[in-house]
Amino acid sequence: MKTFCSWSGGKESAMAFYEAARSGLKISHLLNMATENGKHSRTHGLTSELLASQAEALNISLIQQNASWDTYEEEFKKALAVIKQGEALKGVFGDIDMIEHRNWVERICLESGVEPMLPLWLKEREEMLIAFIDAGFKAVVVATDARYMGEEWLGREINKAFINDLKSFGNVDLCGEKGEYHTFVYDGPIFVKPVKFSIIRKALIDPYWFLEIESAKAGGINKD
Repeated sequence: MKTFCSWSGGKESAMAFYEAARSGLKISHLLNMATENGKHSRTHGLTSELLASQAEALNISLIQQNASWDTYEEEFKKALAVIKQGEALKGVFGDIDMIEHRNWVERICLESGVEPMLPLWLKEREEMLIAFIDAGFKAVVVATDARYMGEEWLGREINKAFINDLKSFGNVDLCGEKGEYHTFVYDGPIFVKPVKFSIIRKALIDPYWFLEIESAKAGGINKD
């Protein structure tokens, strides 16, 4: 069965991809929703060029669909039709336990004739992060909600020290499920090669801090 992975570029989508692949599925496409002008991903603020570099490093096709928040659902369905092309289709999603997200996924998939798979559903947070790290994934924090986490978290590697430091916050979800932080995955067991990227600067777009990064070929500070 043809299978796609709903792709943000972050740790949950990478881990969902990994778990789906371990179950025997062969993922043919990544699906990322972009801003109206197509320059950035809608959820994590990653550049389209960086996501293309990530897809290249995964050796997999990337479909980016431009949308506003108002047209998100309509455009998501259009992207599903492009991938499906009359064939049976399964979709892999990285949601953990936000029931409103699951309800949306299941409704959209039902209306589009797609079978949804949520391999991370109800996984324990710390256990999942440790499994992510132990599997060999490499990721950095690229965005934080300034109401919870400051700019000093930008660029932090997702490792066991990160988990321990984050546990000292009583009001932050360990996986950032409520948007407290977002990540960019640049290497791991699903990658053919690491993604090389450049750190450009930190920017505050209230209420979020963003780490601006781009493909290393564009210059800047190289991150192997």
